[in-house]
Amino acid sequence: MNPFLELRNSAEFARLRTASAELGKNPLQVQGPGGNTSLKKNGRMWIKASGTWLAEANERDIMVPVDADRFCVALNAGSESAEDTASFLASVEGAPALHSSIETSVHAILDTPVVLHTHCVATIAVAARTDAEEIVRHRLAGLDAVFIPYFKPGLDLARGILERITAKTKVLILGNHGLVATGDTVKEALQRIYEVSCLLEPVAIARGAEPNSDWQRSLKGSGWKAAPFPTTQSLAFDDHLLALANGNSLYPDHVVFLGPGCVVAKDTETAAEAAVRGSKTRSERKLVICPGQGVAVPETANAATLTLVRAFGDVLVRVDPSAELERLTDEQEDALINWDAEKLRQSLNSTESARA
Repeated sequence: MNPFLELRNSAEFARLRTASAELGKNPLQVQGPGGNTSLKKNGRMWIKASGTWLAEANERDIMVPVDADRFCVALNAGSESAEDTASFLASVEGAPALHSSIETSVHAILDTPVVLHTHCVATIAVAARTDAEEIVRHRLAGLDAVFIPYFKPGLDLARGILERITAKTKVLILGNHGLVATGDTVKEALQRIYEVSCLLEPVAIARGAEPNSDWQRSLKGSGWKAAPFPTTQSLAFDDHLLALANGNSLYPDHVVFLGPGCVVAKDTETAAEAAVRGSKTRSERKLVICPGQGVAVPETANAATLTLVRAFGDVLVRVDPSAELERLTDEQEDALINWDAEKLRQSLNSTESARA
């Protein structure tokens, strides 16, 4: 039997699909098409396809075959071909005609059978801090965890990881990005995901809020609506959270799906007016905070966008009030906005407004 087919037909692959769906349905771990999982054996790898949702791993065929060994040879040789992960897709009967994950290179270079990558909100709340490396060293002592400073997702991140991991590394905390757990089995890697998440989860989390009812009614016909998440709404009613929100982005998927940062409306501005002002300065913004009133999103926001709207609040309410944050620079945000790989992922979700 073809080695790729043998791996796909294995019990461990079935367990990967189940674990992927479990993580994908947990908004504190994965938001929309974010996150990715993989299983490899003898240089053959199955990995989540770009733009697909882990939540649907048990219902749809979202895994694609990649020649991981051939990719690693190209990467180690400094070949330009490593820039195009699509060229390492394997031809396997019955495999979906989809593009491999943006993070294919990260999964390929990690020398373990199972790799799980999530955008755990508790992890991001720590990974965006200026003292994140120190926190990882103390809170995750004994878990063979390594902090990786921010790199652009994909090949840049893979190279940054290779410079910092050892043969013992089992957990990666990606600066301004998320969590990677490895294991010899799916069960082992999944257990590490939850263990790290628990250790990084704060003891107390700010309560949610409801938008001002008059303000909410004023949005009718404007093309904007109140964000349907109390945690995200709390950003408009807490000065500390508002200060955290008002700045450059903290992690890549925020930039990709919501635009860079957010717009804070001035006293006399409507949500629509603030959005126009903010979008003139850079690219389109899909999140407007009206202090003391509420948080607004476009009426046309699809399910992928809304999952990131929720994540914005979920991350910020977990940031320690005394923490200093390391934000993405304008240049780093622009690199994500203009990146063809991320444009592809967005386009795959442009018609997903019917998702729950």
